[in-house]
Amino acid sequence: MADAGILHEDDRVELIEGEIVLMTPIGRRHAACVAELNRLLVPAVGNRALLWPQNPITLPNESEPQPDIVLLRPRADRYRQDDARPEDVLLLVEVADTSQRYDRTVKLPLYSAAGIPEVWIVDLAGEVIEVYRRPTPSDYSQVERVGRGGVVAPGAFPDIVLPVDTILVLPSPTEK
Repeated sequence: MADAGILHEDDRVELIEGEIVLMTPIGRRHAACVAELNRLLVPAVGNRALLWPQNPITLPNESEPQPDIVLLRPRADRYRQDDARPEDVLLLVEVADTSQRYDRTVKLPLYSAAGIPEVWIVDLAGEVIEVYRRPTPSDYSQVERVGRGGVVAPGAFPDIVLPVDTILVLPSPTEK
Protein backbone atom coordinates (compact mmCIF):
# COMPACT_ATOMS: atom_id res chain seq x y z
CA MET A 1 0.00 0.00 0.00
CA ALA A 2 2.92 2.33 0.62
CA ASP A 3 4.25 1.51 -2.85
CA ALA A 4 0.85 2.38 -4.34
CA GLY A 5 0.74 5.70 -2.47
CA ILE A 6 -2.23 4.72 -0.29
CA LEU A 7 -0.12 4.86 2.86
CA HIS A 8 2.83 7.09 3.54
CA GLU A 9 6.08 5.99 5.09
CA ASP A 10 5.36 7.89 8.30
CA ASP A 11 1.76 6.68 8.77
CA ARG A 12 1.41 4.94 12.16
CA VAL A 13 -0.61 1.86 11.23
CA GLU A 14 -0.45 -1.88 11.78
CA LEU A 15 -2.25 -4.85 10.28
CA ILE A 16 -4.55 -6.63 12.75
CA GLU A 17 -6.61 -9.56 11.46
CA GLY A 18 -6.57 -8.21 7.91
CA GLU A 19 -7.56 -4.65 8.89
CA ILE A 20 -5.33 -1.60 8.83
CA VAL A 21 -5.54 -0.07 12.29
CA LEU A 22 -4.32 3.37 13.26
CA MET A 23 -1.83 3.27 16.11
CA THR A 24 -2.03 5.75 18.94
CA PRO A 25 0.54 8.54 18.79
CA ILE A 26 3.69 8.06 20.81
CA GLY A 27 3.81 10.42 23.76
CA ARG A 28 6.92 11.55 25.62
CA ARG A 29 6.59 9.08 28.48
CA HIS A 30 5.97 6.20 26.06
CA ALA A 31 9.01 7.19 23.99
CA ALA A 32 11.15 7.53 27.12
CA CYS A 33 10.09 4.07 28.30
CA VAL A 34 10.94 2.47 24.95
CA ALA A 35 14.31 4.27 24.95
CA GLU A 36 14.98 3.05 28.50
CA LEU A 37 14.16 -0.55 27.56
CA ASN A 38 16.55 -0.25 24.62
CA ARG A 39 19.26 1.16 26.88
CA LEU A 40 18.83 -1.65 29.41
CA LEU A 41 18.37 -4.59 27.06
CA VAL A 42 20.97 -4.03 24.33
CA PRO A 43 24.05 -4.52 26.54
CA ALA A 44 22.29 -7.12 28.70
CA VAL A 45 21.42 -9.51 25.85
CA GLY A 46 24.58 -8.89 23.84
CA ASN A 47 24.73 -11.43 21.00
CA ARG A 48 22.17 -13.74 22.60
CA ALA A 49 19.25 -11.91 20.95
CA LEU A 50 18.46 -9.18 18.46
CA LEU A 51 16.56 -6.18 19.79
CA TRP A 52 13.75 -5.36 17.32
CA PRO A 53 12.18 -2.01 18.37
CA GLN A 54 8.84 -0.95 16.90
CA ASN A 55 9.23 -3.29 13.94
CA PRO A 56 6.63 -5.71 12.56
CA ILE A 57 6.16 -9.34 13.53
CA THR A 58 4.25 -11.48 11.03
CA LEU A 59 1.52 -13.46 12.81
CA PRO A 60 -1.10 -15.87 11.49
CA ASN A 61 -4.59 -14.51 10.74
CA GLU A 62 -3.32 -11.69 8.54
CA SER A 63 -1.79 -9.75 11.40
CA GLU A 64 1.43 -7.76 11.45
CA PRO A 65 1.56 -5.78 14.69
CA GLN A 66 4.45 -3.50 15.53
CA PRO A 67 5.25 -4.08 19.20
CA ASP A 68 7.43 -1.55 21.00
CA ILE A 69 10.23 -4.00 21.84
CA VAL A 70 10.91 -7.55 20.73
CA LEU A 71 13.85 -9.77 21.53
CA LEU A 72 14.37 -12.14 18.60
CA ARG A 73 16.45 -15.27 18.26
CA PRO A 74 19.71 -14.40 16.52
CA ARG A 75 19.78 -15.21 12.82
CA ALA A 76 22.68 -14.88 10.42
CA ASP A 77 20.65 -12.68 8.05
CA ARG A 78 19.43 -10.40 10.90
CA TYR A 79 15.93 -10.75 9.42
CA ARG A 80 16.80 -9.20 6.05
CA GLN A 81 15.77 -12.33 4.12
CA ASP A 82 12.49 -13.20 5.84
CA ASP A 83 10.00 -11.72 8.30
CA ALA A 84 10.24 -12.15 12.04
CA ARG A 85 7.64 -14.72 13.07
CA PRO A 86 6.27 -16.01 16.41
CA GLU A 87 8.83 -18.82 16.62
CA ASP A 88 11.60 -16.20 16.51
CA VAL A 89 10.26 -14.19 19.46
CA LEU A 90 11.86 -14.60 22.89
CA LEU A 91 10.14 -11.61 24.52
CA LEU A 92 7.62 -9.10 23.24
CA VAL A 93 6.92 -5.81 25.05
CA GLU A 94 4.02 -3.42 24.52
CA VAL A 95 4.33 -0.05 26.26
CA ALA A 96 0.86 1.27 27.06
CA ASP A 97 0.26 4.87 28.02
CA THR A 98 -3.31 5.10 26.69
CA SER A 99 -3.64 1.75 24.86
CA GLN A 100 -3.86 -0.68 27.80
CA ARG A 101 -7.34 -1.95 26.94
CA TYR A 102 -6.51 -2.44 23.26
CA ASP A 103 -3.23 -4.18 24.06
CA ARG A 104 -4.94 -6.54 26.54
CA THR A 105 -8.12 -7.33 24.57
CA VAL A 106 -6.94 -7.26 20.94
CA LYS A 107 -3.20 -7.76 20.72
CA LEU A 108 -2.57 -10.07 23.67
CA PRO A 109 -4.96 -12.79 22.38
CA LEU A 110 -3.23 -12.61 18.98
CA TYR A 111 0.16 -13.09 20.62
CA SER A 112 -1.13 -15.97 22.73
CA ALA A 113 -2.79 -17.73 19.79
CA ALA A 114 0.46 -17.37 17.82
CA GLY A 115 2.39 -19.06 20.64
CA ILE A 116 4.60 -16.12 21.62
CA PRO A 117 6.12 -17.38 24.87
CA GLU A 118 6.28 -14.15 26.86
CA VAL A 119 4.65 -10.73 26.61
CA TRP A 120 5.08 -7.75 28.90
CA ILE A 121 2.57 -4.93 28.95
CA VAL A 122 4.19 -1.91 30.54
CA ASP A 123 1.19 -0.06 31.96
CA LEU A 124 2.52 3.45 32.46
CA ALA A 125 -0.69 4.82 33.98
CA GLY A 126 -1.04 1.92 36.41
CA GLU A 127 2.70 1.91 37.18
CA VAL A 128 2.96 -1.87 36.72
CA ILE A 129 4.44 -4.35 34.32
CA GLU A 130 2.14 -7.21 33.45
CA VAL A 131 4.12 -10.35 32.64
CA TYR A 132 2.28 -12.96 30.53
CA ARG A 133 3.76 -16.44 30.08
CA ARG A 134 2.62 -19.89 28.94
CA PRO A 135 0.43 -19.11 25.93
CA THR A 136 -2.75 -21.05 25.25
CA PRO A 137 -4.88 -20.76 22.09
CA SER A 138 -6.84 -17.90 23.65
CA ASP A 139 -4.88 -16.45 26.58
CA TYR A 140 -1.83 -16.79 28.81
CA SER A 141 -2.04 -19.22 31.73
CA GLN A 142 0.55 -17.42 33.86
CA VAL A 143 0.07 -13.72 34.62
CA GLU A 144 2.02 -11.62 37.09
CA ARG A 145 1.70 -7.91 37.88
CA VAL A 146 4.89 -6.31 39.17
CA GLY A 147 4.75 -2.77 40.52
CA ARG A 148 7.04 -0.12 41.95
CA GLY A 149 9.99 -1.52 43.83
CA GLY A 150 9.77 -4.87 42.03
CA VAL A 151 11.93 -6.44 39.36
CA VAL A 152 11.22 -8.37 36.16
CA ALA A 153 13.38 -10.79 34.19
CA PRO A 154 12.69 -12.31 30.77
CA GLY A 155 12.07 -16.05 30.93
CA ALA A 156 14.58 -16.56 28.11
CA PHE A 157 17.22 -14.61 30.05
CA PRO A 158 16.60 -14.99 33.79
CA ASP A 159 20.01 -13.43 34.47
CA ILE A 160 18.71 -10.07 33.18
CA VAL A 161 16.95 -8.56 36.18
CA LEU A 162 15.39 -5.16 35.51
CA PRO A 163 13.96 -2.74 38.10
CA VAL A 164 10.35 -1.83 37.37
CA ASP A 165 10.89 1.79 38.48
CA THR A 166 13.64 2.20 35.89
CA ILE A 167 11.52 0.74 33.07
CA LEU A 168 8.56 2.93 34.02
CA VAL A 169 10.88 5.97 33.82
CA LEU A 170 9.49 7.16 37.10
CA PRO A 171 11.43 9.09 39.66
CA SER A 172 12.07 7.21 42.86
CA PRO A 173 9.96 8.34 45.85
CA THR A 174 12.98 10.33 47.12
CA GLU A 175 13.22 12.27 43.82
CA LYS A 176 9.62 13.51 43.85
